[in-house]
Amino acid sequence: MAGELGTTNLLLGIMAAVSVLEALAIIGLGIAGFMVYRRVMDLVNGLESRQIAPAMGRVNAILDDVKVVTAKVKEETERVDQAIHRTIDRVDDTADRVRSNVREKTSRVIGFVRGLRVAMESMLQSRAA
Repeated sequence: MAGELGTTNLLLGIMAAVSVLEALAIIGLGIAGFMVYRRVMDLVNGLESRQIAPAMGRVNAILDDVKVVTAKVKEETERVDQAIHRTIDRVDDTADRVRSNVREKTSRVIGFVRGLRVAMESMLQSRAA
């Protein structure tokens, strides 16, 4: 039995040493992962300050220009719309004036023609009777 305990103790010692090595490997991987994380974050921050921040500045300037152009287009569109409405109102007013002037001037002629027609009808009826 004494030989069996020595083998068991040896195997337990090997297992303990392997567990310590595994623990050291996990700690080493954790430290390496943290270092990689810091380097990546430094790279991202540097990339952001060198590339993204200037690009965002340009994009914001372009958006500001688009906003100004859009406001001007809106103002001009409203101005043109008002001009068109004023012109249409003037055309309607002019058409009403022309219509009333034509009616006024033609009503006398129409009255004269109707009177002439009635006179001719009455003359024709008196001859026929």
